[in-house]
Amino acid sequence: MNLNLRTFDTIVASGAAAVQGAATTVLDLTVGSVLRAILEANAGLGLWLQWLLLLVLQTTRAATSSGSDLDSWMADFSLTRLPAATATGAVTFSRFTAVTASVVPVGTTVTTSDLSQNFTVIADPTNAAWSAAQNGFTLAIGVASVSVAVAAAVAGSAGNVQAGAITLIGAAIPGVDTVVNAAPTVGGMNAETDPALRARFAAYLVSLFKATTAAIGYAVSTVQQGLQYTIQENVTQSGAAQPGCFVVTVNDGSGAPPASLLTAVQIAIEGVRPVGSIWTVVGPTVLTANVGMSIATVPTVSHAAITAQVAGAISAFVDALPVGVTLPWSRLAQVAYDASPSVTNVTGVLVNSATADIVPTPGQVVMAGSVVVS
Repeated sequence: MNLNLRTFDTIVASGAAAVQGAATTVLDLTVGSVLRAILEANAGLGLWLQWLLLLVLQTTRAATSSGSDLDSWMADFSLTRLPAATATGAVTFSRFTAVTASVVPVGTTVTTSDLSQNFTVIADPTNAAWSAAQNGFTLAIGVASVSVAVAAAVAGSAGNVQAGAITLIGAAIPGVDTVVNAAPTVGGMNAETDPALRARFAAYLVSLFKATTAAIGYAVSTVQQGLQYTIQENVTQSGAAQPGCFVVTVNDGSGAPPASLLTAVQIAIEGVRPVGSIWTVVGPTVLTANVGMSIATVPTVSHAAITAQVAGAISAFVDALPVGVTLPWSRLAQVAYDASPSVTNVTGVLVNSATADIVPTPGQVVMAGSVVVS
């Protein structure tokens, strides 16, 4: 849509031309005159009305609306924004002396050292220290520490904190002195962004045809943010050819999606699958990539710190590969260089003791194993 928008000066000039054209004598339209003041007042009102029209157009179009306005627009199609996900992880409570028994109750709050993120201890019946009777995790006499599960108090990516960031206990726990997270907290994701929601809406429109790979892919995308998937047609889970059968391989980035997620994907696909088809939803088969390399760094930095940084970057790069996507051996050197400007040379790059790509099938995913950077 091309809108004929006008500026303040244009509106005043148009008004002056119209008034002068209707008069039989020359009018005083100089700055400060009464007639010009009236025209300028009308021009200001015209700009305000023009802005209101633009605002209405913006909020009634999916391409230009945002936030709650976009949610309202999508609600007309029964489409809702995917919610934020909560980061989870584990923390270790420790004590200096272990002469008495102690309990870390569910609901205990722990905080990062900069006080920016709060986490809450959650129940975990699989933990050997869990006590349902005490609704917490026990530290028996002689036990110096216990690791427990925690979840971020507020959902979102801000809950993904680095190892060692959680160091404060919200309220004193008798017999417990310190807390720390040995590993990063992961899984936190912000609510679906406006561009992502618009892209999913386009996929939704394509999915209305039903019984197509696009429809099945859209159904998978509605279950959870960040899912990777492949769809193999006319084959069984074992790879044997079979007309009318398809296999959906789903990964949540972990390489081992939980059964609850696979069940949710199955339910979503049920509403769009072809009639009479045979189908299966499975997690991927993991191909482990053990990476080794040597790097040279500038002499003014800590070589150990840079090697750790490079190792982390390589692990993140490999683990981010979608299902069925090849791990290019040649890209690993580039990832190492990009990890830090202090890297001056990369040599001896090996993947599983070889200088070759790892090429997965559509049902496999490459995940990082040991990453040794020296």
